[in-house]
Amino acid sequence: EEQTACIAEALFSDLLEPVQSAGEPPTRFDPVVVASRLRRMGDQCNLDFERVSSEALAEVLKGKMEKFGAAVDSLSRSWSDQNPELVYERVFLCVSVKLLMHVAKKVRDAVHPNQLTEVIIGNSQVRNYIEACGGWVRM
Repeated sequence: EEQTACIAEALFSDLLEPVQSAGEPPTRFDPVVVASRLRRMGDQCNLDFERVSSEALAEVLKGKMEKFGAAVDSLSRSWSDQNPELVYERVFLCVSVKLLMHVAKKVRDAVHPNQLTEVIIGNSQVRNYIEACGGWVRM
């Protein structure tokens, strides 16, 4: 959970001031490297949030981040169902990062790193997946 919070902080900092990272996989936990990887995963998400019909998403796009988790889960399940070759947990991470970046551009004051931390930690399926992969270092 502490690592997830550090990664969310690093990702949030990266949104404000992007950092280039070396492509070498780290041997120890480096939140900046993991945040950079998550950002690249988010960049793979090709959802057009403005065109998706979802009450939770509509609230988030207005800056009401209370519905952030519900919006991410709904979008992730929908995208996973349409693309069964994609692993739900990775889709969840992609969508959560992409949506956070999208909202940060529109309503910067509404976005805080703890929202991403809580969404990831709050989803036991995603949390177990990260642990099964060997933690954030291996993601």
